[in-house]
Amino acid sequence: MEGITKSKILDADGIRRAITRIAHEIVEKNKGTDGVVLVGIRRRGVPLAERIQQRIEEFEGVKLPLGILDITLYRDDLSLIDVQPVVHQTEVPFTIEGKTVVLVDDVLYTGRTARAALDATMDLGRAEKIQLAVLVDRGHRELPIRADYVGKNLPTSRREIVSVCIKEIDETEEVLLLERVDK
Repeated sequence: MEGITKSKILDADGIRRAITRIAHEIVEKNKGTDGVVLVGIRRRGVPLAERIQQRIEEFEGVKLPLGILDITLYRDDLSLIDVQPVVHQTEVPFTIEGKTVVLVDDVLYTGRTARAALDATMDLGRAEKIQLAVLVDRGHRELPIRADYVGKNLPTSRREIVSVCIKEIDETEEVLLLERVDK
């Protein structure tokens, strides 16, 4: 999928501020950090979860447990993606029983990734609560799913693409709005 850049939605400072705000909101909504764990959804959700963990540690002095969730086999469009999808390991080295699990992802769009993450999380055990934090909510939900924490609400058309670039993966730091170009 390719696109032409329409506008820069967030620069590195904007992403940093959004992550800091989300970190504060997580602590406020949960009345502290007791029983809260972070789980990043592969791919870009992982470095975002790590950043949230760092921010919370900076202002609360507590390093929240952090896990990594691979949702590949939980996707409802698995057969459309690839004949042999690349499956990575889920790494959640702690129990989620009775915990508040905050799933972290880069973009909330149709809700299908979040649904797959919910299914994968429930297979790990019975959490007290599951919350969702996203850097960008672009609308166009196909499932009744909403984020508890949002860095940026961005109304889009279906022809537009939200491209989140994270330094750890993309070597650049920005959120772009692209116009889809049909090949």
